[in-house]
Amino acid sequence: QVQLVESGGGLVQPGGSLRLSCAASGSILSINTLAWFRQAPGKERELVARITNRGRTNYADSVKGRFTISRDIAENPVYLQMNSLKPEDTAVYYCSCTDYTGADYWGKGTLVTVSS
Repeated sequence: QVQLVESGGGLVQPGGSLRLSCAASGSILSINTLAWFRQAPGKERELVARITNRGRTNYADSVKGRFTISRDIAENPVYLQMNSLKPEDTAVYYCSCTDYTGADYWGKGTLVTVSS
């Protein structure tokens, strides 16, 4: 079992930056892949960025060049640096991981609001 807790969300103006963090506890050595998803009001949850245990990353086309996912094994396991934020980035952002058995775990989410 893995427990995930997100932090770092808030209100930011268009063009601004935020850094989300995801703290993991429990069987963290079993974590294979970590990812950030988001869900905007009235829309389905979508993948934002993913990082494997070997450091391979992939991003949604809508955030490429603006967002960066990184992993720090020693501290919080995954960050999402978000730059040049747009109003359409407004959503609840969820941290997720998949362990080596294929089981998925989710945090409760943190709200990011991009507005002037």
